[in-house]
Amino acid sequence: MKEEVIHELLGYENLKIIQRPDMFNFSLDSTLLADFTKPLKKTKKILDFGTGNAPIPLFLSLKTDAKIVGVEVQKDVFDLAKRSVELNKLEDQITIINDNILGLSKKFENSEFDLITCNPPFFKYTENSHINDSDYKTIARHEVLINLEQIIVEAKRLLTTKGSFCMVHRTERLIEIINLLTKHNFSIKRLRLVYPKKGQESNMVLIDASNNGNQGLKILEPLYVHEKDGYTKEILKIFNFGKRD
Repeated sequence: MKEEVIHELLGYENLKIIQRPDMFNFSLDSTLLADFTKPLKKTKKILDFGTGNAPIPLFLSLKTDAKIVGVEVQKDVFDLAKRSVELNKLEDQITIINDNILGLSKKFENSEFDLITCNPPFFKYTENSHINDSDYKTIARHEVLINLEQIIVEAKRLLTTKGSFCMVHRTERLIEIINLLTKHNFSIKRLRLVYPKKGQESNMVLIDASNNGNQGLKILEPLYVHEKDGYTKEILKIFNFGKRD
């Protein structure tokens, strides 16, 4: 067995996560998505596509009592996620399943979930793609097993009417994301651009889209990750040291 490490989930002292250095460990993207996602009081069931070692379900457990299902296609990564949930004694709230997102809608009821989160593979895959030596990291970063439109279609089938689909992605693909969400009758309700630091171009975008929802877009203030001395105050607050609202 490869070496495993147990970390605190950033500054959240009561949450632990099991990681392996050879895998794609949880990142800033997942942390920002979990912070951006706003479960409502009426939210009963949440689904996390491509859950990895389950950082988003673990973060969301601080914000909601809703049932959370995490889906991970890679068996070894699924095993880490499942054991992380057990380590935190959250089995009553979080369920991890080993499955592909593609075709998942055939295994659940239509409109079963109120909220779906996804930190998808950011990069299109072609024969000329520069991929990582690790299959774990390639599948996490490149659209090898599923592409963006297929993810949106599965979310469409699984979400309730006006259910939320929250996603983090690369800003360079924003026009494509908007076009695909519109094609499948999602309305973007909240959008936030993420910048490495002031004076640089945005490299990430956070999106909250409503399934068959009404029009009404809010563009939130920019989120800056770094300043001269390290992380910005807002990022440190997100990393911290989590309390329920």
